[in-house]
Amino acid sequence: MPKFDILSGLDTAKSVYKDIKNRISTLEKKNIQPGLCVILIGDDPASQIYVRTKTKKMNSLGMLSESILLPEHITEDKVLETINDLNNDNRFHGILVQFPLPNHIKQQNIINAISPKKDVDGFHPENVGWLSIGKPRFIPCTPKGIMRILDFYDIALEGKNVVVIGRSNIVGRPISILTSLNNKGANGTCTVCHSRTKNLEYFTHNADVVIMAIGIPNYLKGHMIKKNAVVIDVGINRVDAENEKGYKIIGDVDWDSIIDKVSAITPVPGGVGPMTIAMLIENTLEAAEKYG
Repeated sequence: MPKFDILSGLDTAKSVYKDIKNRISTLEKKNIQPGLCVILIGDDPASQIYVRTKTKKMNSLGMLSESILLPEHITEDKVLETINDLNNDNRFHGILVQFPLPNHIKQQNIINAISPKKDVDGFHPENVGWLSIGKPRFIPCTPKGIMRILDFYDIALEGKNVVVIGRSNIVGRPISILTSLNNKGANGTCTVCHSRTKNLEYFTHNADVVIMAIGIPNYLKGHMIKKNAVVIDVGINRVDAENEKGYKIIGDVDWDSIIDKVSAITPVPGGVGPMTIAMLIENTLEAAEKYG
């Protein structure tokens, strides 16, 4: 038996979906069906898998889920036109444009075009602003999922030192805000580090909780953390492997060197990943509840 707790995103998601089903039933009585439309540009295999998984789960819950597939060479203006149509389509309470985008399309322009009230990814500058002052409209899905995992396993952050490695707008920045907010059991002291942080181990050795979101396989080693730290591994990295697929998925954490040091850790796969989809669905439900 392991000497540490495995923080399962799959188990946490099950509890989320149970609550979602009850809330959907309440909306059904008001003739409201929560709806999400995903725009997928190009034929990125990983994106296609994610969209299929999301669609299957939403349909099983009785939610409306549709996808718009656009060719990789489509112009940015055409994508913006599609988003504008969806902003005015009352069937959809949420709009998601799947990243990455082709190089000729500017990501920020796409984010800005989505109505803030349908921005269930939580990336629109208006929603980022609400989050930054502690009054979020929509919390970005992966950071929200991390907080939900910690809550599900009764891991309190109050008074704890939290180190986030990675500063992206998708994970690093928003989770640094959430872990230090004065609400919902946070109240941690958060430090944001990244690939250019000098003497990174100084920060990780003093961390009660380390959140890895740097996108580099096996980056965090056992010697970099203190005994009984909690580690959240956000990384999803495809590396070569001698199996039928020719690859395997690993995180940003070097599991073999770290398991003797941690008190709890999220696995990859099966950790944060399932919660990202669960939180996207919950955000869509929240949009329907607020604006449906």
